[in-house]
Amino acid sequence: MIELNAKNLTVGVTALAATAITSAYGFQYIGGYIPCDLCYEQRNPYYITIPLLLITLFIWDRLNANYRTILLGIVALIFAYGTWMAGYHSGVEWSWWPGPDTCTGVGAGIADFADLQNINDTVVIPCDRAQVRFFGLSFAGMNAIVSLFLTCATLYAGHLNFHSNKK
Repeated sequence: MIELNAKNLTVGVTALAATAITSAYGFQYIGGYIPCDLCYEQRNPYYITIPLLLITLFIWDRLNANYRTILLGIVALIFAYGTWMAGYHSGVEWSWWPGPDTCTGVGAGIADFADLQNINDTVVIPCDRAQVRFFGLSFAGMNAIVSLFLTCATLYAGHLNFHSNKK
């Protein structure tokens, strides 16, 4: 049986985060689902946390336990931002609040006919309509749940690390 300690939990968080972002790319490039602006924004926490977690794991034994706790806290804050962003996007999809003008609404209008020259080259993926739902959850809703779990697991890893340092 694998012991539940801070390092093992951090390995699990890293693996789940890598699986989540890989799944997003799989749905995009294999499944053909084109992400909207908010979908791309939700990927940013993964781009920051996965390398940070990998570096932390690589130098785990050489790091002071206090520095590990601080790094895990920073990662948890970044995942918390990802949870907020995914929750915001889910709320936009459910029409609970308005989304950004860049991918919702009708736009600002056309100033002159020259703006129509490249109209077919511009593709806007709406942020306020879920492309697909699995068990009632859109991709943003699923990401909110995964990001919340990653936030809590990372906080718990930091908690375990902090308390193991006291012994």
